[in-house]
Amino acid sequence: MSSDQIQVLRIGLDDTDHPLSGCTTSTFDKLLSLLNTRIPGISINQRGLVRLWPFAVRRTRGNGALCAKVSIPQNCDAEFRRLCREWFKGVLEEVANHPSSTTPASPVLLVSEKNLPEKWYWEAVTGHVELKSRLAEIQAEGCWMLSGEHQWGAIGASAAMSWEPASSSTWELIAWRNRQMIGRPRKITSEAVRMMEVNNPLTFVNRDPTGRGLIAPRTPCPVLYGIRGATTECVEQAHHWMQSRSDVEQSIRWAVHKTNQLSDDHLGVVSHGTVISRPEETKGAHSNLSVIFQGQRLNLVAFCEGGPVNRLLRRLQIGDRVAWLGLIAPDGAVHL
Repeated sequence: MSSDQIQVLRIGLDDTDHPLSGCTTSTFDKLLSLLNTRIPGISINQRGLVRLWPFAVRRTRGNGALCAKVSIPQNCDAEFRRLCREWFKGVLEEVANHPSSTTPASPVLLVSEKNLPEKWYWEAVTGHVELKSRLAEIQAEGCWMLSGEHQWGAIGASAAMSWEPASSSTWELIAWRNRQMIGRPRKITSEAVRMMEVNNPLTFVNRDPTGRGLIAPRTPCPVLYGIRGATTECVEQAHHWMQSRSDVEQSIRWAVHKTNQLSDDHLGVVSHGTVISRPEETKGAHSNLSVIFQGQRLNLVAFCEGGPVNRLLRRLQIGDRVAWLGLIAPDGAVHL
C-alpha cells in the first residue's frame, strides 16, 4: 500500500478513572487493542504517557494522560470512527457506575489528522489551563472529539497529543492485572524489585530511599506495576525478568509508553538565593527552609522521597548561597 493511501492519526485520552477503580492506561490499551484487531493494516507507531502539572485542582486520581500515533488505510476512516464511538459509549457507561466522587471522571477522546500546537503540552505541564479556552483551541484545530456531558479530559488529552518527545524523554512499561485479581493485594516482593533494579541498571524510580518499592500502585486499579527506564529494551527485559519469578504476580497484558517522566519539563529555570532560616523537618520527614529571592522571602520544600536533595537541604545554614530547580506550588513554595 502506497504512503498516500495511509492516514496518520494522533489519538489522546484522559480522565476515565476513579480513586477506587479504573485506570486511563488500561482503558486506552483496550481501545488500541480493539482497533488493532478490527482494522486491517493498522500500525500503532508509538504510545505516549504524559504526566501533567501535579498541582491541578481538578483531577480524578493521577495526573497522567495517554496518546498514540497510529497509521490506518484511508479507506478505513469510517470504520475507525465507528469503533471509537462504540468503545467510548462503553467507557461512559463504565464511569457512570463509578462510586460517588468530588471529582468524577470526565472522559474525552480526541483525534487529529495533523500535528497540534506544542504549547498545549507546555501549558498543561507547567501550570493551570482553563477548560473553556482549550476547548475553543481544539475546535479551531479541527480535532474530532468524543465526550460526555462534561469535557475536563480535553485538557490532558490535547496536551498528550501535542507532546513532541525529546532526547530527555524516558520509557515506562505498564503491566496490567487479571480482572479477577483487581482489588486483591499485589504479589510483588521487595526482593524482586531490588534484584530487578540490580539486574537492570537503566531502570529507575523503582524504590524510595527507605527501600520500599515504588513500581506498584497503592490503589485497587488494574495496574500491576510500572517499570520506568532509559530505553525500551531495559524496561521490557526487566518486565520479562519479573514475570519469570514465582514471587511476582502474573500480568495479563503489558505495553511500553514513551513518557516525560524525569525529563524536567515541569520545571522552570535555575534560580539563586540566600538562606535566611534554619531547615525545619515536618511530618513525614519532609524538610523546608526560607531563602531571599529577588527581594522576597521564598519557601523551599524537599520531600522525604527526594533522598539526597532532602539531606542536602537539611545541611544548609543561614547565609549559604544556593541554586535550585523546582515546581512552584499554588501556595508559592518551591517543591525541589
